[in-house]
Amino acid sequence: MIAAETASQSSFVLLQIGARRFALPAGMVAELAPPVRLHTFPHTSPSIAGVIVRRRRIVPVYDAGPLLVGKSSSGQQFYLIARRDFGGAGELGAILVSGECEMATGEMRPESDRPAYVAGTLTVGEESLDVLDLEALLASAARATEPASAEAQS
Repeated sequence: MIAAETASQSSFVLLQIGARRFALPAGMVAELAPPVRLHTFPHTSPSIAGVIVRRRRIVPVYDAGPLLVGKSSSGQQFYLIARRDFGGAGELGAILVSGECEMATGEMRPESDRPAYVAGTLTVGEESLDVLDLEALLASAARATEPASAEAQS
């Protein structure tokens, strides 16, 4: 019975952004990288904080803080590096996290009344966490900053 229950559950990585905790499906997480130099450069994408070099690859770093908690991530930061899929091609992308991450197993419950970037909720102990859809989150962050970028250019 226990084996059957465990088989229906999925693994998630729990991460801290600002004062809130969220979850991502573990299958899309490549690694949690320690703080390294964030390379910044002039660009017009406010959701992109810069890039890091990890394992000889350039990895874009996204700041999901403004969309998820209302302000940019700050303080001691780690980089949660996730696999992104663009049709048949894949690449790595990182999001800034405010602390260490942990693993959890559970069953995600779909939620229909949440923003598009929330795939569902996961209950860990007495805490209910939003499970993020990374692609929808990054698309939402880009859309949220488009008017500001357009105004800045005019």
